[in-house]
Amino acid sequence: MAYDAAIDRLPLSALFDLKGKRKALAEWTKGTLPAFPEHPNSLSHTDGRTLCFIGPDHWILRADIEDEAALQAALKPAQSPPEISLVTVSDTHNFFRITGPDADQVMSIGCPLDLHISTFGPDAVSFTEFFGLKALVMRCEGGFDCGVEQSFGDMIADYLARAMA
Repeated sequence: MAYDAAIDRLPLSALFDLKGKRKALAEWTKGTLPAFPEHPNSLSHTDGRTLCFIGPDHWILRADIEDEAALQAALKPAQSPPEISLVTVSDTHNFFRITGPDADQVMSIGCPLDLHISTFGPDAVSFTEFFGLKALVMRCEGGFDCGVEQSFGDMIADYLARAMA
């Protein structure tokens, strides 16, 4: 079956793993981040930066790779206080964008998560499985972004191409 969807392998993203109490992180980052999402498994966007609330006291910051140096300078991960952790993990994930009218059907081939808009809304994000691998899945304009561990990028690209065939 042919699907009406497009699959794009995205360029490297600037990624930061943030852990600690929201208040401590907010004080340290002083307005560098988008607003902290209120609910787990949700995200917020500001100025090309996305902050994902993925677990208790755990967030992922995603931005364009061109923004990485500015974020490093603003966040100062090596100087952060002991009650928080800020780690640059930009080289760890490869993201794919699946868009189009059948994006949810393509995603359902590899992802067990219920991605219906009524369950996985516009600000939803979650770690789940994608073709048996741990993956970060979030909504984007017209579909989904799916990040997998970088060493599996070629394998996922192959699986997605086969899904579309």
